[in-house]
Amino acid sequence: MSAPAMGTSRPAVADGALGRKRGPGALAAAYLVLYNVVMTAGWLVIAVGLVRAYLARGSYHGLYYSIEKPLKFFQTGALLEVRGIVPSSVVLTGFQVMSRVFLTWAVTHSVREVQSEDSVLLFVVAWTITEIIRYSFYTFSLLNHLPYLIKWARYTFFIVLYPMGVTGELLTIYAALPYVQKTGLYSITLPNKYNFSFDYHTFLILSMASYIPLFPQLYFHMFRQRKKVLGHVEDYSKVE
Repeated sequence: MSAPAMGTSRPAVADGALGRKRGPGALAAAYLVLYNVVMTAGWLVIAVGLVRAYLARGSYHGLYYSIEKPLKFFQTGALLEVRGIVPSSVVLTGFQVMSRVFLTWAVTHSVREVQSEDSVLLFVVAWTITEIIRYSFYTFSLLNHLPYLIKWARYTFFIVLYPMGVTGELLTIYAALPYVQKTGLYSITLPNKYNFSFDYHTFLILSMASYIPLFPQLYFHMFRQRKKVLGHVEDYSKVE
């Protein structure tokens, strides 16, 4: 499952006995800005690739093939986030990134029969819009010039994009199940010298089942974050 990481504060460390907090040093901040700019540009490339392919073909079927390489590159590049490259919760970021990398490589790449499924385009579009907004949010936050429109989009678009992405992910895994079962992909059977067995087909089913308890928790967590970040602004607008 790929819930957008919702943390907004920059990495901070204690500032002496005063207990103040400060952001990253100049060099670290420059690196963070560069990383987020590159990732924003990368997902924009994916978005443009999708639009151009759609206009050229006149159909949304099979658009995955037009952005397969950049999608794999930039989604895998997000693994750097687990080490705190972006200013967000390490736990939420790690969950989001690992689930997306898993779906990118262990499902969509490995089971080529599902690459033409409409469900793949569903999660790719959801990821693309989410990541353009998210990395833009981080970039402008690090520069201390965050436009309200980007902040609003960061904490509003997930309402539609998160269920859309989760639906695409689940349908894609489900479509992969017959091929995984037929080929025995990534499965380990007994007997073997390690006396160990692993059924990838069952693992995928369990992965799908994990969405049941996790999706509501993460989704409503994001609503709470939205109220925390945007609530006072909306309340003020009502008063006006």
